[in-house]
Amino acid sequence: MNRIMEYLPFLIPLIIAQFTLLAYTLYHILTHNTYKRGNRTWWLVVTVVLMSFVGPVLYFLFGKEDA
Repeated sequence: MNRIMEYLPFLIPLIIAQFTLLAYTLYHILTHNTYKRGNRTWWLVVTVVLMSFVGPVLYFLFGKEDA
């Protein structure tokens, strides 16, 4: 337990960044109708299942339609 407390100052900003990125990604998916690849359902599943940075980053690289 003491070891976790030692790393907590480094983990808190990463956790906040992860959930902020996830929230923005979900907002973007739900408010846009066009995607480069896939559809809304596909990107929601990918984003939620790969909830770490991987899902949102994949969406912004391969799914977000450039407008």
